Amino acid sequence: MSRFSRITGTGSYLPPRRLSNAELVAELAAKGVETSDDWIVERTGIRARHFAEADVGVSDLALHACRKAIEAAGCQAADIDLIIVATSTPDMVFPSSACILQNKLGVAGCPAFDVQAVCSGFVYALTLADALIKTGSASRALVVGAEVFSRILDFSDRTTCVLFGDGAGAVVLEASDVPGIWATDLHADGKHVDILCVPGHVSGGKASGSPLLTMDGQAVFKLAVGVLEDAARAVLAKAGKTEADVDWLIPHQANIRIMQSTAKKLKLSMDKVVVTVDQHGNTSAASIPLALDTAVRSGKIKKGDTLMLEGVGGGFTWGAVLLDY
Repeated sequence: MSRFSRITGTGSYLPPRRLSNAELVAELAAKGVETSDDWIVERTGIRARHFAEADVGVSDLALHACRKAIEAAGCQAADIDLIIVATSTPDMVFPSSACILQNKLGVAGCPAFDVQAVCSGFVYALTLADALIKTGSASRALVVGAEVFSRILDFSDRTTCVLFGDGAGAVVLEASDVPGIWATDLHADGKHVDILCVPGHVSGGKASGSPLLTMDGQAVFKLAVGVLEDAARAVLAKAGKTEADVDWLIPHQANIRIMQSTAKKLKLSMDKVVVTVDQHGNTSAASIPLALDTAVRSGKIKKGDTLMLEGVGGGFTWGAVLLDY
């Protein structure tokens, strides 16, 4: 009998501190940085984002999201036999945020590790968990995307500091005798490292190089639209399905323009696109599971719906997953 994997529970968490564009604009103005609500909305679609407090780490955000996902799946933390956390802003250099999360969940013994593929991280992590379940190495996985990007933003750069937010999303992925995940498609191209990166690192007890995010927005936009279309078509072809079979597109929530362009290329109405970027901003690896959980809990996504998840991020990395919820 073939072995597949299915999502059985979703969860998400946003830190309590919500900053509207107006509030962020006021804070930036006090630092001599000029921008406006209109400028942000027109270029990105973002109207608000959440920032974590200074003493809150990725594992803390992830813990809240995981508890909700575990509850939704109708299982216990002790039933989890694999934990994968996608993040670019871990609690520590090492150990992994997944191991720290594992301890906070009160479980031990199962494999736990982080995946670093920036905004594509959740798609990468879900693909890995699916593969491990299909081979019998795991039966019930906790797959998480969690970020505190507010820690790595340059608040003197209005082109980047208005884009990002903090949050976490999680799913429980379980072994199944019927397909949940139909197909996955992952890629990377390291020659684009410089267009979106945090080039600093820890050396001799100090940050060597810049520890803040830098981005060439135009280059990222141009690359993102093309590769997202390619990945989407690739998973449809692998699954033997067409755009007409997709009930919901859940893209990485980076920029409304990228999302609109991708939907147009796939001939999908924006009514079929889950959009949370207006309220969450770009939460990197957390954005897809956050959007998924938001749509599930609002009743938009129902059991049996076919979902296309896709992300693109620094590396440059990109990928897509086609699944039945």
